Amino acid sequence: MTDLAATAPAASPSYAESRRRPSFVARLYIYGSLFVVAAIVLVPLLTTALGGFKTLGDLRVNPFGLPSEWQWSNYTEILFSMRYWQMLMNSFIIAGLTTILTLAVAAMAAFSLAHVRFFGSGFLMNYFLLGLMFPIATAILPLFIRIRDLGLLDSYMGVVLPQVAFGLGMAILLFRNFFRNVPKELFDAALVDGSGYIRFFWYITLPLSRPILATVAIVAFVNSWNNYIMPLIMLNSREKYPWPLGIMVYQGEYSTDWQLVLAFITLTILPTIIVFFAAQKHIVAGLTAGAVKG
Repeated sequence: MTDLAATAPAASPSYAESRRRPSFVARLYIYGSLFVVAAIVLVPLLTTALGGFKTLGDLRVNPFGLPSEWQWSNYTEILFSMRYWQMLMNSFIIAGLTTILTLAVAAMAAFSLAHVRFFGSGFLMNYFLLGLMFPIATAILPLFIRIRDLGLLDSYMGVVLPQVAFGLGMAILLFRNFFRNVPKELFDAALVDGSGYIRFFWYITLPLSRPILATVAIVAFVNSWNNYIMPLIMLNSREKYPWPLGIMVYQGEYSTDWQLVLAFITLTILPTIIVFFAAQKHIVAGLTAGAVKG
């Protein structure tokens, strides 16, 4: 008897596999959409970077093209200025403190809301989420009065604490969704071994939460790094200004050195771009980990 399995023709792709494989039109649509989105993001960044190499007259005549004469002095003037490095250090201090406090407070609060059952937990979670509905500008006056009463005006903590408070809503939401997907069997095994909530949080949950920790850290860091209105209201000393307020240095009463402003913006957004690309895999993993309950 001949071996039918050996002589049978190769099986054709199943219907499900053919359905999963996108057609040429679908792939063209996907790549076209991605190209449009990438252009929307990259064109302003490239225009800003190139604008820093132009003179003020060239920038007004040719704002989107290549410089007629490359002005490297625009960037070197900023890089060799002590004011730039002082503002950059202030931004790192404020953004770093904001990130650390947001991670610490949001992780502990989200763990309690995800694993500890107590009366009013749902109401408390909704209370935190209410912060997502209001921008920070709507609370500037009461925040200023509160910070003044605490004696924190013109200090780093006077900027950090409001940023942490307004960033907790999103951070707790991301942490809570991730913590709820941690297998319950791990918690039961930890309880059998004599571990409590604190030890389970510190030795088991946090080591498994690196993707979401990186995600929340990047979101908090970038939001603090780009915040303009809070340092403007809370800080009075130029020595404590972060980089968003440094743009005002190049704005005069009657004219503005826009080429220096664009060069300054390019140099100050580079750290956030580098950090984002370095942690891109962790950000995607953290955002998608809590999307589907396994």
